[in-house]
Amino acid sequence: MALNTRFATSAQALVLLAAEPNKLHTSEEVAQKLNTNPVVIRREFLQLRKAGLIASHKGPSGGSKLARSAKDITLRDIYRAVHPHGLLRAPSLPGPGMGGLQSVLKSIFADASRVFEKELDQTTLSQLVKKAQKKSKN
Repeated sequence: MALNTRFATSAQALVLLAAEPNKLHTSEEVAQKLNTNPVVIRREFLQLRKAGLIASHKGPSGGSKLARSAKDITLRDIYRAVHPHGLLRAPSLPGPGMGGLQSVLKSIFADASRVFEKELDQTTLSQLVKKAQKKSKN
């Protein structure tokens, strides 16, 4: 099973946009900096745009930029934009006596998701940019 990297890719892309907030960034530029395919970036940008985190402008001089201040965007906002239903979902267990297991898993996954999202809510995109810039200088 492949590891889902949508959240990390989206966060990295938004860090690039936040580092130059007045510039329109094309998916090709962002993809090149992240060493990925522009289609991957366009797919993530679509979700981020739907969530109101970025604004995009079409045309030859178009691109995308943050829709609001990096100080007002948390990692939780990014996570919810690309994983609106969360990562952890209890599977449907059709066998006899599996309803109890499904219920227990659902409860555990819900608790874990709340803790995870609470942690993500403590870091803004602006803080992430500052930390990344500081690390790159070391």
